Amino acid sequence: MLLCRGAKGDYTMEKKRNTFSGGLGFVLAAAGSAVGLGNIWRFPYLAAKHGGGIFLLVYIILVFTFGYSLMIAENAIGRRSGTSPLDAFRKLNKKWAFLGVISLLIPCIILPYYDVIGGWVLKYLLAYLTGTAQAAAGDSYFGDMLAQPWVVLAGQTIYTLFNIVILMRGVQKGVERVCTVLMPILVVLAIAISVYSITLPGAMEGVKYFLIPDFSHFSISSVLAAMGQMFYSLSLAMGIMIAYGSYLPKESSLEKNVSKIELFDTFIAVIAGLMIIPAVFAFSGGDPSALNKGPGLMFQTLPKVFASMPLSNVVGAAFFFLVLAAAITSSMSIMETIVACVCDHFGMARKKAVILVGVLAWLASFLPSLGYSVFSGVQILGFDILDFMDFITNAVLMPICSLLTCLFVSIGIGVKVIEQEVCISGEFKRRRLFEVMIKYVAPVFVSAILISSVLEAFGVIAF
Repeated sequence: MLLCRGAKGDYTMEKKRNTFSGGLGFVLAAAGSAVGLGNIWRFPYLAAKHGGGIFLLVYIILVFTFGYSLMIAENAIGRRSGTSPLDAFRKLNKKWAFLGVISLLIPCIILPYYDVIGGWVLKYLLAYLTGTAQAAAGDSYFGDMLAQPWVVLAGQTIYTLFNIVILMRGVQKGVERVCTVLMPILVVLAIAISVYSITLPGAMEGVKYFLIPDFSHFSISSVLAAMGQMFYSLSLAMGIMIAYGSYLPKESSLEKNVSKIELFDTFIAVIAGLMIIPAVFAFSGGDPSALNKGPGLMFQTLPKVFASMPLSNVVGAAFFFLVLAAAITSSMSIMETIVACVCDHFGMARKKAVILVGVLAWLASFLPSLGYSVFSGVQILGFDILDFMDFITNAVLMPICSLLTCLFVSIGIGVKVIEQEVCISGEFKRRRLFEVMIKYVAPVFVSAILISSVLEAFGVIAF
């Protein structure tokens, strides 16, 4: 029988660290991390590509089973060890110290190119605030922006400074307070834009396509795509949830907090779909293929949709402010993970660590930023620089990290250690689900994601 008590001693912190003020602060910060660019533009185009309603149904099932189990594991590892991902695995089992290095490597690769995309969002927001919606909808606007190195570098520099300023203030006064302000604004804007979107002529066909499952569209590819999106959306396998878990007070319920994050993430994903899919359906005459993959959706297709609407500058500005808010809450969590590792492992003062990480991320962002101009001829395995960074993290390193985390929990420390940590702050109601998923189901699914993503990227198979 599982004893609901926590082990102290080896896992007691030697010194006081930053913490969240409580469960609400943790939930808002973790939800802010989850609600990023992946929810706003990646989820809608994947839903449209993989059958609309059936993709949404599969995604929801996976979030509340597969995603729940991995998030519980990562948060419990963080709180149990009381330290950031670089040291968390080593502290619980020295033989698994290498997994901390992989966990740190992922946000180190993601942060530079995320800052680049954040700079693009700033440029588009400025365009709508200055009343140039028609220009932003032009076929060459996005390409012309990428071809101007100084314009792109200026945007990512400002965006990086936003993250540095926020994190300099610490976990409670920086991360938590910003999420407390931005998340309600994000929700209100998302609901307002989605209501406006579904009232457009012809938009209801998009609503039906997105919300009503058509089981004839069910396929293995839709399941794999939903699993991949779940990782991206819930900020799993990036070290973020381990770092945030280490900031969570022992008395705050892990299971209840994770359940709230699941609900919030799913709600925003649905709202994002209702913002974008009906509007594009109305604009394209009901063609799901108009929701094209990649940055083209957000930076080329949607500006054309906005330009066809009344109050195009207002709608466009509201949308890109929403995207900016979502991007900031995610990128600062990615940066916070790296900062936490530097502070915990090297004993560096927080402000110095923030400046160091910020400057290094800014310098590293030059490569993906200039990949469309100065370094436009550089290809890595057939990918542009930014696309390769995205591929190597999302399609390779994140599935590997998740698979190893499952093995770490099952073999390295045992599921009982995680269950004891969860039980410190309350009853573990979904314990049986957690055990089955983490020991048997999740490793198989994650392996399938890894294999299929790599094979698809190299053209061996096509989903």
